[in-house]
Amino acid sequence: MSLEAEEMSVVEHLTELRRRIIYVLAVFVAGLAGGLFAARPVYQYLIHADHAQGFVLHAFSFWDGIGMYMKIAMAVSLAVSLPFIVYQLWAFISPGLHPAERSAALRYVPYVFILFIAGIAFAYYIVFPMALSFTIAVNHSMGLEETYGIAQYFSFMFTLVIPLALLFELPLIVMFLTKLRILNPLRLRRMRRYAYFALVFIAVVITPPDFISDFLVTIPLLILYEFSVFLSAFVYRKQLAGDAEREARYVSKEG
Repeated sequence: MSLEAEEMSVVEHLTELRRRIIYVLAVFVAGLAGGLFAARPVYQYLIHADHAQGFVLHAFSFWDGIGMYMKIAMAVSLAVSLPFIVYQLWAFISPGLHPAERSAALRYVPYVFILFIAGIAFAYYIVFPMALSFTIAVNHSMGLEETYGIAQYFSFMFTLVIPLALLFELPLIVMFLTKLRILNPLRLRRMRRYAYFALVFIAVVITPPDFISDFLVTIPLLILYEFSVFLSAFVYRKQLAGDAEREARYVSKEG
């Protein structure tokens, strides 16, 4: 292939990537507009939840109410557009995949939304109330008078919930990379100590600075990693069986 043809190929790839990014941005903006309509009922649900009772939320800025609506709208838009983002990623790399890999990777797309919602549910209904209760108990033990702003309450919530929901995609990412033969269970087991360190670091960063919150987030992440190793081993065994079958057919034809 000539240098000109190679350069043209790179230009075509960059053009295709730009087109996919524009599609993603358009869907995200549309989801953001829809999220603004959903922001009020979602807000009413959140402030009437059991662990929100007893709080009198204050606005310390003229923009606090608008900022809270925008955060809710962005969370809704992310949940809606995440499968589309993954589909566009698949569409961009699919020409380089084998037909079997292409069809298998496409089947993963619907599970992106399911795992994201599962992560939100786990973070909001389990981790967030425990972290909230712990921080309130510490404030009470110090004799502090609580005056919470709406921006602080929702920032605390989303800082904890959204990253944990995204981390719930780990098993799907590992399965996809195993299908592409980039990862395998042997490699994942060898890098376990480094992965554990990275997951603990992530848990410490996204949670409030206390041991209980770190522990509540770290344990699910480590379980997710081990579950990812199990899924990778499942996919890897099927790959080895398929390779052995193809090799047997090839040998029989040659014979």
